[in-house]
Amino acid sequence: MNAPSPVSAAILAVVVRGPRLLLIRRANPPDQGLWGFPGGRIEHGETLFQAAERELREETGFVTRAQGVLTAFDVLDRTPEGRLRFHYVITVVCCADTGQTDIHAADDAVATGWFTLDQIRATPERMSPGLLELGTLALSDRGAAPWPIPGGDPRRLIPVQDHAS
Repeated sequence: MNAPSPVSAAILAVVVRGPRLLLIRRANPPDQGLWGFPGGRIEHGETLFQAAERELREETGFVTRAQGVLTAFDVLDRTPEGRLRFHYVITVVCCADTGQTDIHAADDAVATGWFTLDQIRATPERMSPGLLELGTLALSDRGAAPWPIPGGDPRRLIPVQDHAS
């Protein structure tokens, strides 16, 4: 009997610019060919915020600083027989809009673009599952928890408008 594989940790990096979200079209599975937030695995010894900043830079050339955790969710992939293939816990991290305009697809991305919720809603077949819901949350007034920042107060929320420069 095989031992279960460990739970893996990954991040999605969200940048909001006015009513638009920075997205990439994925070059590789999962979601190959679909539009979604930049992201990937958290490397050993790397914080959530470091991973978000690195993945965003690697996939788009966008240099930023992570500001807070928007949400987290599980991805459980099962075989047709119901056996668990992998389990990811994905943390969605809001990153500051630095105003950078030189953005380009690199690493695991084949294209980049700024999308409104209306554009995402109009072509759901081209979008990663859950993108509309995550984008709606990112553009809402709910805000993001500004931690884990050493000494930060996890009970205080940063309004989304504070994420954009």
